[in-house]
Amino acid sequence: MKIEKGRRVVLKVDLSVVGGKQLEKSTVEYVQGGGTLLPGLERVLEGLEKGAKRDGVLKAKEAFGAMSPTKTMKRSEFPSAAKLAVGEKLVATSDDKAQMNIVLEVTKVTADEVEVKFVHPLADKDIKYAVEVVQVSDPRPPPMPAKAMKLDEES
Repeated sequence: MKIEKGRRVVLKVDLSVVGGKQLEKSTVEYVQGGGTLLPGLERVLEGLEKGAKRDGVLKAKEAFGAMSPTKTMKRSEFPSAAKLAVGEKLVATSDDKAQMNIVLEVTKVTADEVEVKFVHPLADKDIKYAVEVVQVSDPRPPPMPAKAMKLDEES
């Protein structure tokens, strides 16, 4: 069975920043086309079968650079000293234990609102990958036999 949209895939994956730290080395399970895997990596995997191995480099915009949702926020949500101009990048720190930095890039400014694009901290980094396809399956359950549902098979 080949990897295609809607297929459940089990994958051994090793991801690292080119010339930098390792991001992940594990076995993952995902549904192809579900948006949970890096877009460029899904394209690399399309059409592969169990046992296939691939390695290479995803350019930044094929990896984390492709993930940039936007949000419109009230101007009052920003510190008064913040420079709110198109192209400016602001860094916010989460208050939870993860202590993640969130990068916001200003894309539009009006008198009352600021439109920002959420930029992944690795958006400008190329990502090295090595993957091995462990399993490809159809996530849909098989049809229930009429007898099991106590239906008349001829109806």
